[in-house]
Amino acid sequence: MNKLLITLFGLSVAWATGLAQAQTPPATAPAAAPTKAPATNAAGPASPKSLEAKVAMCVGCHGIVGYKASFPEVYRVPQIAGQNAKYIAAALNAYKTGDRKHPTMRGIAESLSDQDVADISTYYENLGKESRRAIAAEKPSREPSPEVAALLQKAACASCHGANFSKPVDPSYPKIAGQYADYVFVALKAYKTENNPAMGRNNGVMGAITKQFSNAELKALANYVGSLEGEMATVPEPRFHRSH
Repeated sequence: MNKLLITLFGLSVAWATGLAQAQTPPATAPAAAPTKAPATNAAGPASPKSLEAKVAMCVGCHGIVGYKASFPEVYRVPQIAGQNAKYIAAALNAYKTGDRKHPTMRGIAESLSDQDVADISTYYENLGKESRRAIAAEKPSREPSPEVAALLQKAACASCHGANFSKPVDPSYPKIAGQYADYVFVALKAYKTENNPAMGRNNGVMGAITKQFSNAELKALANYVGSLEGEMATVPEPRFHRSH
């Protein structure tokens, strides 16, 4: 009996020892230091194909000479080739936040990332630059009538948009010399609009300025600014309309 117990005890010890060895993970070599992922630069300029996709939604209006919008009234859509990139970006962001109210433009702006806005704005600032002559003169290309000169002085337009209305004191302000007069008129009236969920522009400075004038006076200002030589243009982009 004692011999049997001794035999069974020996077997149990051997089994336990083997189980412990089986559960002990094998020794491994020291883990190598983690390799650092290569540093990535901030997003650079969009590739031509990517940029084409981003700008395609703009071309249907801003790439057609004389194209007219119908909301809130009929007017030519603005020339944006040659406009300041920072202003274009500010405008798109204002449509995105609702500070500028326009159903179509808000729908487009809300679909854009910050990088999209930057790429599109830079693209249009440079579009057609090689064939566009910069305005070097410090004064407008034509003098206003005495009546319009008084309106310009009252509005202090040159204090932001520059003496020739093509060299704003800050690039987030627009060039306005040579811009379509009917668009300028609609834009000026939008700054006066209040309590309208579908149209208007929320800008304290421009709102205070435009509310000093009748619509007839705003139209006179728009007609003068639109008659000046400017640096902006509508540049047709036929490559976006090629047949497949």
